[in-house]
Amino acid sequence: MMRSLSLILVLCFSFITHAADNAKTTILILGDSLSAGYQMPIEQSWPSLLPDQLKQKGINATIINGSISGDTSGNGLQRLPALLKQHNPDWVIVELGANDGLRGFPPATIKQNLDQIISLAKAKNSHVALMQIMVPPNYGKRYTQAFANLYPEVAKQQDIPLLPFFLKDVIVKPEWMKQDGLHPKAEAQPWIAEYMASQIQSIL
Repeated sequence: MMRSLSLILVLCFSFITHAADNAKTTILILGDSLSAGYQMPIEQSWPSLLPDQLKQKGINATIINGSISGDTSGNGLQRLPALLKQHNPDWVIVELGANDGLRGFPPATIKQNLDQIISLAKAKNSHVALMQIMVPPNYGKRYTQAFANLYPEVAKQQDIPLLPFFLKDVIVKPEWMKQDGLHPKAEAQPWIAEYMASQIQSIL
């Protein structure tokens, strides 16, 4: 009898462990055209390729791509409550601010929006990671530096991971960039997916 009970307990423990190992992590990507698959079929975008890359690293994840081309940090803030309610993500990766910078929005305004985005996600028990964003140097040294600095400041104050800006490694390869010099081509998406999978693996 004791041997049978022990066997049952072992089987139950194995089942629970297996279920835990296969539990899916839901990741919401809140971004703009850099994550929305700009001018390409959505299935070619890096968020669509991300689950397979994560799976190769032993991470079973559902990716919710909540990115819209042209979105500013303010747009993302407006859309976030509905996305959190619908998907209840374990993680929110914030890739926003490029359009704010291109329009010359004050860094203080961008910082305030990002702070509110992160606080909203935390209030719903989601973990948050913020991606560093940079603007072209032609916006002037003072603005460019203030813009770049706000991301580590927000990450430090909110005590969340700061992910590197993937575009800085893509933009140096002209064959991977569209003629506008701002958006990666479809050819760059597999590399971005692999890069992001490594970054996500480091924070999970």
